[in-house]
Amino acid sequence: EFMQASWDIEEVQAKGIQHLVSFVKDKSAFPYLLTCTKVITLAMKTHDSLDLQVEGCTLLLEILSQALEQGVMMALDESVANCLLHTVRKHSGNEEFLSQLCTLLMMVSASEVAAENLRKVGIIPDLLSILRRFLHNDKICFSCCAVLWSLAVSENNADQAVLESAVPVISAVLQKHLQNGVVAEPACSALWALALQGCLTDSDYEPTAALLLDAIRMNPEKAVLVKNGCLALASLVRLSETAALAILLDTKGSGIELIKDEYHLHLDEPGVAAALCLLMNEMVQYDEVMLDMRSQKMEKLLSKIKLQFPFS
Repeated sequence: EFMQASWDIEEVQAKGIQHLVSFVKDKSAFPYLLTCTKVITLAMKTHDSLDLQVEGCTLLLEILSQALEQGVMMALDESVANCLLHTVRKHSGNEEFLSQLCTLLMMVSASEVAAENLRKVGIIPDLLSILRRFLHNDKICFSCCAVLWSLAVSENNADQAVLESAVPVISAVLQKHLQNGVVAEPACSALWALALQGCLTDSDYEPTAALLLDAIRMNPEKAVLVKNGCLALASLVRLSETAALAILLDTKGSGIELIKDEYHLHLDEPGVAAALCLLMNEMVQYDEVMLDMRSQKMEKLLSKIKLQFPFS
């Protein structure tokens, strides 16, 4: 109430945020801190002090971390999303603070409602702009790709043109961070979501398939990356035989051999096996591809998978 009564006085807002920070370690204060997100984001939007921005952002990260730990989904409303977008734009050149802000956006977007509100206020072009500018920053790339994955999964296709413009940017992120599995994982997942939304064009299928294969090849032990990479490949193959042929004829080695290797590496991961089966199921719709798969004894692998997961 004190902060709301004097929202235009920067010192009041700064003192209020500092006082709220002192409650973070007190578990019993958590339900009350949850009700403060709107007033914290409004203070950040209204005032230009970087110290206030950083303290507000740190406080929100603490509140959201505790919420996620306790399984509380914070469905932040459109006005909070608007304040966060305003703060992102105000500090679009401050790499260190943006890194913190993007982590906050990633945590916020874990809620479907909050993700939808971020989409509504038009944050996607800003995220793409940040990625282009800070392609070298793995922390920013990780957070932004995770947010874009959450936003692209939304059933609302009003942003089709905007989402299409995300394809080359996320591909550039994946290319830059191929060997960094932590960043490559959400980038593969974002490409999967974009493929499902029909955001790729004919000229994207072959290079994107090759890029996804590279990501799997470079990070073979990361089960989630392998699973989502295969699901993204399956979405591409469903759309075009070009993608299926790109898997068969990949210049860095047979995609079929890679699939076999990944199955044997993740024998105890039903999610990986299911994604591999889905990919193969899409590939056999093309006669030429199916013949090649037969010659590489894929039936043998499918029989193994069937024995391994008889009830799935």
